[in-house]
Amino acid sequence: MKLYSALFILSLIWGMSFLFIKLLLDVFDPWQIVFIRCVLGIITIIPLFLISKQKVNWKELPLKSLIIVGLLNAGLPWGLIAWSETFLDSGYTAILNATTPIWTAMMGVLFFSVKMQWKQWIGVMVGFIGIIFLMDADAPGLTQEQLLLGIVLMLSATCCYGYSSQYAKKHLQETTVWITASTTLLTGSVLSGIVMSFTGGWHLPDNALEGNVILSLIGLGMFGSGLAYLLYYYMISAGSAEFATLVTYLVPVSAVVWGSVLLNEKIPPIAYFGLFLIFFGVYLTGRKKRKATIKIKQNRTA
Repeated sequence: MKLYSALFILSLIWGMSFLFIKLLLDVFDPWQIVFIRCVLGIITIIPLFLISKQKVNWKELPLKSLIIVGLLNAGLPWGLIAWSETFLDSGYTAILNATTPIWTAMMGVLFFSVKMQWKQWIGVMVGFIGIIFLMDADAPGLTQEQLLLGIVLMLSATCCYGYSSQYAKKHLQETTVWITASTTLLTGSVLSGIVMSFTGGWHLPDNALEGNVILSLIGLGMFGSGLAYLLYYYMISAGSAEFATLVTYLVPVSAVVWGSVLLNEKIPPIAYFGLFLIFFGVYLTGRKKRKATIKIKQNRTA
């Protein structure tokens, strides 16, 4: 029951994160949002890490691998997501975010010698067909070029997620989730700070201290970046990685509901069909992993 409660809460938090980004774009630049998000996430995680009193061998930390994962799992993709939301609605970006498992499988094949079964290849193709339906959707207020740019930015972010997850699986198996999460957010804050210096720098608008802005910052930084990490890794440790990735199915639904209720966003019917195809593609792409897990469990009980 605790695992399913964590899954449901995480889907609500990450679904609303897309909404928070959309609201904050009226006040801050995309890379400012990333910087604030990372800093607030660090502020949330570090005290909890200190309270846990875990021992860390600082000399043996794989700093290079941690930095690479930080760049590709937070700094760069979060900036791309915020940038994409300058064009796309929050629900639309969340739908595209659901392609992450498909890109994870593709990155495994291309760069990490992972082999896929024919059903998984079918899943990848079905997922891409779903993306094509999204590209053909009618987006009010956007030109076809803006729609395409928003989609490309969002898919670039999910490619980063896919590569970083495979890279972390290979190089950070012995690193605790506390260290991985903390260094990920720290690297993201450094990257976004550097990019900010080339894109207008830091500025504080007059409406930056309004109530809805403060709540959005807290929701995105402390909950969407800090506590969400802890919930996600709790589901991996107490359940399994396969169970934790179920959140991929729930986040787009959550984001579409939040966007519709709070921002009056309207998702065209063809986009829902694209979402269905992406979900089905994700399901087929993950088939091998689930079967392998079942086989391992059977061997352990034998």
